[in-house]
Amino acid sequence: MVTTKRVPLLAVAAVLLASLTGGAEAASDVMPIGGRATQPVGHYEFCQRQPAECSRTAFNAAPVELTRALWATLIEVNNAVNGSVVPRTDMELWGIEEHWSYPDLYGDCEDYVLEKRRLLMEAGVPAANLLITVVRQPNGDGHAVLTVATDMGDFILDNLEPRVLAWSETDYQYLKRQSPRHAGQWISIHDGRAVAVGSVSSNR
Repeated sequence: MVTTKRVPLLAVAAVLLASLTGGAEAASDVMPIGGRATQPVGHYEFCQRQPAECSRTAFNAAPVELTRALWATLIEVNNAVNGSVVPRTDMELWGIEEHWSYPDLYGDCEDYVLEKRRLLMEAGVPAANLLITVVRQPNGDGHAVLTVATDMGDFILDNLEPRVLAWSETDYQYLKRQSPRHAGQWISIHDGRAVAVGSVSSNR
């Protein structure tokens, strides 16, 4: 079971202040992306059930401004979802390897991501800046996290990590993520370890 803890508001302010004063360094902390990538099968099936969640988001999306208010919201949503969803695999819940859905008390990594994305959109963050992302863990397992594309770089909301971190501060190998222009399309990520996966392992 994943345990989480709340980050004190003073710590939030300190991290954000460091980002804001980091200027050019923070602004360059953006994932290097490539061309079109295959859509994970679980997301494809989710889009068939929820077509409104997988439509065009923006023609020319710009990163959202990382204000202190937004940073606090990212922390709040990450903590709230991590603390309220009980981890279960798709096999345990549905009897199949891949089933992406909004969590109803229970869920696995993609379900955490979908719920965080939904809550952040309700809070006013544009869908084009909330990108479901497929990574590989150090142990080789597939995993899903939420990337928030900001003017201070790309930040990660993760059910395995209580902190909101810059993508480069995590131990993952980044493979692909949603296109900021279309929620039903995916693009590759080039982080020096180009490996492709077709689905996300649901063991968390």
